[in-house]
Formats: sequence, structure tokens, C-alpha cells
Amino acid sequence: MSKLRFKVVEEAFDRKAIPVETPKERPTEYYGKYVFNRQKMFEYLPKKTYDALVDAIDNKKPLSREIADSVAAGMKQWAIDNGARHYTHWFHPLTDGTAEKHDAFVEHDGKGGMVEEFTGKLLVQQEPDASSFPNGGIRNTFEARGYSAWDISSPAFILDKTLCIPTIFIAYTGESLDYKTPLLRALNSVDKAATAVAQYFDPEVKHVSSYLGWEQEYFLVDEALYSARPDLVMTGRTLMGHESAKNQQLEDHYFGAIPSRVESFMLDLEIECHKLGIPAKTRHNEVAPNQFELAPIFEETNLANDHNLLLMSLIAEVARRHNFRVLLHEKPFAGINGSGKHNNWSLGTDTGVLLYAPGKTPKDNLQFITFVANTMAAVYRHNGLLKASIMSATNAHRLGANEAPPAIISIFLGSQLSEIFDKLEKSDSDDLIELAGKKGLKINVDQIPEIMVDNTDRNRTSPFAFTGNRFEFRAVGSSANCASAMIALNAAVAEQLMDFKAKVDARIASGEQLNHALLAEIKEILKESKAIHFDGNGYSDAWKEEAARRGLDCETSAPKIFDSYLSPSSIEMFKKTGVFSKLELEARNEVKWEMYTKKLQIEARVLGDLAINHVIPVAIRYQSVLTDNVFKLKTLFPNEKGDKLAAMDLDTIERISTHMATIMEEVKKMVNARKAANKIDDEREKAIAYHDNVLPCMDVIRYHIDKLELMVDDEMWPLPKYRELLFIR
Repeated sequence: MSKLRFKVVEEAFDRKAIPVETPKERPTEYYGKYVFNRQKMFEYLPKKTYDALVDAIDNKKPLSREIADSVAAGMKQWAIDNGARHYTHWFHPLTDGTAEKHDAFVEHDGKGGMVEEFTGKLLVQQEPDASSFPNGGIRNTFEARGYSAWDISSPAFILDKTLCIPTIFIAYTGESLDYKTPLLRALNSVDKAATAVAQYFDPEVKHVSSYLGWEQEYFLVDEALYSARPDLVMTGRTLMGHESAKNQQLEDHYFGAIPSRVESFMLDLEIECHKLGIPAKTRHNEVAPNQFELAPIFEETNLANDHNLLLMSLIAEVARRHNFRVLLHEKPFAGINGSGKHNNWSLGTDTGVLLYAPGKTPKDNLQFITFVANTMAAVYRHNGLLKASIMSATNAHRLGANEAPPAIISIFLGSQLSEIFDKLEKSDSDDLIELAGKKGLKINVDQIPEIMVDNTDRNRTSPFAFTGNRFEFRAVGSSANCASAMIALNAAVAEQLMDFKAKVDARIASGEQLNHALLAEIKEILKESKAIHFDGNGYSDAWKEEAARRGLDCETSAPKIFDSYLSPSSIEMFKKTGVFSKLELEARNEVKWEMYTKKLQIEARVLGDLAINHVIPVAIRYQSVLTDNVFKLKTLFPNEKGDKLAAMDLDTIERISTHMATIMEEVKKMVNARKAANKIDDEREKAIAYHDNVLPCMDVIRYHIDKLELMVDDEMWPLPKYRELLFIR
């Protein structure tokens, strides 16, 4: 195995950047080439069909079967013209990934041949086996039927010669079995609730859209090195490995020069993204070595989420073309930054107003304050739920470590907004508040122009930060489906806005003026939700103690954090907004607990195998070399001198034995804990048992293996080390 390590290290060192053939056209010319967007619709659909489809998309209306047949005919022709041979309903099951089943555009022609066919029926609805996907007990093998149904608001696209049609996925009995269905429900709910409040300020507003801009962080590891690490292959993270002497402490990787192999990969990925309509814009080195980021221009939330899931599939494929493996795990390496997927979220009206952007008039600023205050209240009311929405077995390793936000949800507002809210809360007047826009900052260097300073700073320790015209939900994990966080956030804000409007309307009905009613309710909101506001250092132990005193959710056990989905306030909120039924929530939590258990179960099995079959034999072999050396020293030299010369080797032999004995003992303890947990029928209790009894054993085993790594002869160590995984690029 040690020979394999040095072979793959040499192979990785010899890699060169793979040239990328860039299109002759500019990105604006090939952008969306493989997307059935409105330009393609206009070209391939009859005008009547095009008008009906656009009207249905814009105004959320159903399509007739006649129109669906016409759309299917045009979509099929466009797909075939672009080389597609198959079609699939592309949906998001509860696996955090995507699913697809490919069917060819062929049917019998009745004459012994084939005809290319694709009807409205095939476009609109399919029947995947619902029992084969995570479903929390909603579907069994003997009642397996489920339906996938076309989401007209997200355009179809061609990927690897297959027409992909974004769809929802539901059970035969109507319950959602995916992320897209509840996301669309949450977006519809926040649209209605936010529109109703926005109409206080502009009666012309007809719709409010939710926008999302995600920032995808990831690691790249050479494919040869990756293949020689069974833990990376099986779990996506290193279950052992002592940190490199140099990691990120020099802060020289962040925004540094992009390595040539990586830049070639990034260019290839960017071209593929643009062809598929993903508006990739920013690329850079992240903080940790071999960690990078891609960020697009923000889009409507449903489409943005589809694009992120498509990217996570695409990035793995492109990486392999460049002899890399991409790691989307939140914490693939201990001791350095993990990877997140910051969700930049905002609301905007169909009249072009960003509701979280300060305005130019007192009326605009009152609207801005109204929406920020209500968002603050929603996050306060459901801080435990929002934490549950981003929690997973993988993200649990990241939260609170290095630059990740803590596992406590709080809101950062910045000094100006905090000052305004403090004044509002204490004020007895109805004066509307002026907000300063960007101000100039002169730095007294002639070559540098005046810098425009935002009205908020950035707090990298905050899990939910206001950043000028949007909120940045920083706690979302890199491997997650953004929909999980977006469902909870949009639904929570929708509920809060509904309640706010009801109270304001009641005040107006009793004779109060609109501005007075709005400000009076805003003051109440600010008083009630003050505990969620924190602009300080979220990494500090003092904040953890303060958060507990404020009554915020400070639970750190992932299986128990999931309980927030089934709290009375969550059940009521999701029911009120029409996003989830109680049955759907119960089923999803069953899936969350089950997935948590299975991921830890896999990790424990892999770690046990590596410890017993890879690490211990190597340690014994090195111990034998040392033992042989001790005998030779004592044979060659007189007693006293021989003892002195052999002392160091004897000490090392003893320490190796101690580490091996602990590893063997903890592996046995871990196996027994796993067997005991597996006998538990209740999924929640089983997940808790894995968290409480199996996970601690894994930490102890890792500690002692990492100590052995520092002691055993480097030429014998079987697995690529951190310095090789992180610095060969």
C-alpha cells in the first residue's frame, strides 16, 4: 500500500494543465445554447402556444393538454436539432441530489419500424417508483406508485444528449417526496404575503419574487491521490490524517493566483455552465489550500436552486476530465476551513423594487424597514427550524469550526441599521427615518480614487447577516440542496408577513393612520425579536452563553436539532403557509434521522477497516524494525551504553503499542455501540445513539491514528498525507 502512495504522488506531480477548447463565439452568443428558454420557445412554438405558455409561467396558470401537446412537439424538435436522443423527468428526491430515468424519443410505428414521438402526456407527467427513494414510510414496496410532474417555471435543458425536464415528485397519495414541491409552495406563499404588505407602499405591485445567489465552495484533489484514500472514496472526507505543517495559517491561498491546472478546469466548467444557462460569474481561491469557489449572478430562487443542483452534477464530470475529483463535503479535511454554500437571499417586486434595499424617500425607507424587521422577527420565531434546515451529518462537522458560523442562529444588522432600530424601538414619534446611502472614503493615496463604503460592514461569524440589499444565510452546507434552507426561510417570512398585515389592518380598521399603524407594529416586532440580533463575534464562548440566556436554540446534536421541524410552531407555520402537512413533516424527519444514521454507519465501518487492516499492520511492521534495531544496539554495545542508545527506540515502541492498544479497544467499542444502535427501531433514537455513542469512538480512533502517522516511517505509511492531498495541484 505504501508503494501505491508514492506511485500516485508521483503521478499527481507529473500532471499538466489540460488545454480547453474555447468557443469561437463570445459567451453572450453561446449562453443558454442548450436551454429551452423563451428565445427558443418563440422560435420553435406556434405563437398561440408561446403566448399561452409565457402567460402560464408569468401568472402561475395551468396549461391545457392541447397546449402541452404543442409545447412537447416544439420542445422535441428543438432537442433533436441539438443532438438529443433521450428525454427524462429531472427531479430532486430527498437525497440532496437529483434523479433521472432516460427514455428514447421512439415508439412503434405499426409497420415494424420506429417513429420519433414525444407527447404532451409524456412531457407533463411520468411515474417513477416512489418506494425506491427516501420517503419516510409514505410509500412501501407494495404501494410504490409516485408521480413526477413538469415545472413550467424552470426551463428544460439538454445535458449529454438528453432532454432534461425539471419536475416535482409526489406520492400517489399526494404528499411531496422531493424538495421542489415544497419550495414552490413556499415561494407562492411568500409571494402572496409579501405582495399584500408591499401594496401598502405601492398598490401597483402584483407579485413579489424570492431571489437567490449561492456561493458554491469546493475542494479539488488529484484523482490518483483520491483513489488511494478509501475514506475519501467512500465517505467524501478524510476520517484520519494529521494536519500538514503548513496549511492555511499564512493566509496566502485566499484570492491567490489560481494554479494552472485548476484555472483550466475552471474555464472548462464556466463554458459548460454558460451553455446550460447557469450565469457563472465569479471564481477564486478560497481560504484553505486546494479550496475554491464559484458564484453566479443571482436568479429567481426556484431556477437558482435548479442551477445549483445542475452545477453539482456538472462540476464532478468536468473535474474528472482534468484528472481531479471534486469534494463537496462540508469538512473533508480536519484543521482547516470547511466548505459552505452561502445563500444570498432577497425579495423584489414585479415593479423592480428590491425590498431589502434602502430607498431615496422616507416612504421607501419605511418599506425597507418593514421588510427587514419582519424578516428579523421570522428568524427569531423560527431560529431552531432554520438551524434544522441546514443541519446534516456532514455540515455538523463544519459549523462552529474555523470560518464557519456557529450552530446558533442570529442576525447581523450592522451599525447603521442597529442604531436606527434602537431609535425606533424607543421612539414615541412617527417620524420616518432617513438612511444614508454609500459614503465616500478617502485614503490619501493619489493613485487610488475615492472608495464608496457600504452602510453595513461584513460579519463573517454571523450565520444570517444583512449585507446591504439582501440577507446572507451563511450556515448552508456545500453539499446541501439549497431548497431545504429556502423552504424554511421563505415560509417563515411568509407567516410573519401574514401576521403583520393582519395586525396593521386591525389598527387601520380602528382608525389609525397607515404610517402610525406600520411603525407601531414595527416597534412591537423589534421588542419581541431583539434577542436574535447580535453583531458581535459568533465564534466566542461568551456568545454561546449569552445566546442561551436569550433563549435561542443552542442545541448541538444534529438528531435533536431535527426536532424543530416537529415543534408546534413549525407544524402550525407550515400548515398556515400550505408548504407541508404534518404527515409530510413527520416523513421528512424520518428521512433526516435515517440519513444521519446511515452516513455515520458508513464512516464507522470504513474507519474500522482502515484502522485494523491498514494502519495497525504498518505500525506493527515499523515496531518490528525498531525492535530489531534495539537488539542490534544491545548486541553491539556494552550494557550501559547499549541501553542508552536503545532508549529512544524503546520509548517509541512503547508509545506505538499504547496507541495501537487504544485504537483496537476503541474499534471494538465502536463496533459494539453500532450493533446496539442498529437494534433500535425508532429512527430518532437510533440517530441519537450513533451521535452519542459511535461518533465519540471515531474521534478517539482518529486521534491515535494521527499520532501514529507522526511516528511511523514515512516510507511505510500507506495513505496519502494531508501535505500531498492539499498541496499537489
